[in-house]
Amino acid sequence: MELSKRVGAFTDSVIRRMTRISDSVGAINLSQGFPDFDPPRELMAALEKVAFRGPHQYSTTFGARNLREAICHKASKGFGWQPDPDREIVVTCGSTEAMIVTMMTICNPGDKVLVFSPFYENYGADAILSGAEPIFIPLVPPAYRFDLSLLEKGFRQGAKALILCNPSNPCGKVFRREELEAIANLAVRYDAFVVTDEVYEHIVFKPARHIPMASLPGMKEHTITCNSLSKTYSITGWRLGYLIGPEYVVENAKKVHDFLTVGAAAPLQEAAVAGLSLPDSYYEELSSLYQEKRDHFLRGLDEAGLRHNVPQGSYFVMADIQPFLDTPRFQGWSDLRFCEWMTREIGVAAVPGSSFFREPVNHLVRLHFARSQATLDEAISRLKRLKEYL
Repeated sequence: MELSKRVGAFTDSVIRRMTRISDSVGAINLSQGFPDFDPPRELMAALEKVAFRGPHQYSTTFGARNLREAICHKASKGFGWQPDPDREIVVTCGSTEAMIVTMMTICNPGDKVLVFSPFYENYGADAILSGAEPIFIPLVPPAYRFDLSLLEKGFRQGAKALILCNPSNPCGKVFRREELEAIANLAVRYDAFVVTDEVYEHIVFKPARHIPMASLPGMKEHTITCNSLSKTYSITGWRLGYLIGPEYVVENAKKVHDFLTVGAAAPLQEAAVAGLSLPDSYYEELSSLYQEKRDHFLRGLDEAGLRHNVPQGSYFVMADIQPFLDTPRFQGWSDLRFCEWMTREIGVAAVPGSSFFREPVNHLVRLHFARSQATLDEAISRLKRLKEYL
């Protein structure tokens, strides 16, 4: 019996596939981006209390009131305006659900959506599942700049929205103000949305600075912000995200969310309020912590002889494996085959760059450094063994 043509148009997640391979051989997993250290103590203490006092039943489908208020209060500091907790936010099961809810809310079959390439792999599947046609705009390495004329050409073709990951997964680019303003001007001129993925908003390295798209003049009505608590509070398994947008969008997004998942886990929503109550110093310390991890890991990659970019944000780095692919040992190999080999033989898992690029890029792999110092040191020690194959 024939299945939906949609599911045949994309593969399973390469990121999660690499995690399964890593787990099967006991490798250090630098493929799927989650930390191996605990969340803030305040969150764990709150979760312990909730385990006994509840709530344990459904909350309001679009999010518990106290969580919505806490998210909107926090978001207002970056936006410069206060989202309405009843009319302009939906709490979702992670930012993954926030993105597909947004796409299914704003897109009709055949609508065009602009996507910067490289891109987080879910965006392509989201476009297919929502019936949209993606138009890919290259971010050109090593600085990952884009051609504004290509972006405008996409809007002239009738693109309804641009998906903007800032800071970017996988390349770690943080969009500069002038770049964001240029994008905003096009969105307003062509009456289009900018759908942002801002889950790494607090993992940004000086002198770069994260600027929410919704904070720019004229963009409140043109921006749908997708975000989550996963990366900021090291709780990727809690699956708590949200979208914030114009009231007429959110009104319909609530319906899509309701029929997709009903709602996020009530006990976890209650416990998460404690994280959103943390002082501003927490976010400064988080950024400093990851900047130290980035600098330490990049020094290790240098010692291992791996060329790489220098991410401005997120906890990902793109490493260049072309020198290996140029040797007889690996001649003709794909980046996927190399990553699978490296996981089994070197004991470090990475993600092949081809899963992020629309362009034929086969020489980059994505590694992440959201790991303890001891884990990073062991990963670096193992990666140094790669020199034996050059």
